[in-house]
Amino acid sequence: MNRFKDASILITGGTSGIGLATAKRLSGEGARLLLTGHSADHIDAARNALPDATVIANDASDPDSVEALAEAAASFAPGGLDGLFLNAGYGAFESLGDIDAAHVDRHFDLNLRGPLLQARALADRIGDGGAMLLVGSATVGGARADTLVYSASKAALRQAVRSLASEFAPRGIRVNMVTPGLTETHFHTRGGMPDDAQKTYKEKVAGMIPLGRIGVPDDVAKVAAFLLSDEAGYVTGAELRVDGGLTMA
Repeated sequence: MNRFKDASILITGGTSGIGLATAKRLSGEGARLLLTGHSADHIDAARNALPDATVIANDASDPDSVEALAEAAASFAPGGLDGLFLNAGYGAFESLGDIDAAHVDRHFDLNLRGPLLQARALADRIGDGGAMLLVGSATVGGARADTLVYSASKAALRQAVRSLASEFAPRGIRVNMVTPGLTETHFHTRGGMPDDAQKTYKEKVAGMIPLGRIGVPDDVAKVAAFLLSDEAGYVTGAELRVDGGLTMA
């Protein structure tokens, strides 16, 4: 397939995990890519993996970085972006007794405020008929005590997707959400979960998944690519879960 030939697409958090897997898939289908990341090591790795992509440092949790992102997008795609994947996010799992203001702020700054300010700043950079994609969490709707703040931030973003879909619909811009389940990335490491705890947790969750395994980044990238493509041209305000059936009703 060559669904993205000459398409200009921005992926935040595009230097590792699901973002990088999506970037590789889109690149393989002809896309021009602007990727953002925060870790210098991940930025270098993404540049090596995708030498034709433009990779920049940008902190989605910092509101002062939004203007720089918009300027980079204008320089990268003077004629407008065809797609936008606001993928940068953060999660650390703590129950009520262990949270503090910094814990709450970190999640809502990166998982909600970041993509909303980015969407506002980039609104005029997306061409009519384009696509915007955000990333959710399969923990939303669950009852785990230790996902209290993380799940709340993603639940807020889930609602925001519907409002954004209405906001952008008059321009033919589709806004959707891809929602991974447990996926083999560095997500839990960044959130501070020790390796031994991750191993136990992943083994436990894998046993609960109907398809019998946890996900890999390319599982999510395939669905992200669909939602960004013209094949999803009549899909907006939707959430597609990629969790092996873990949260099916």
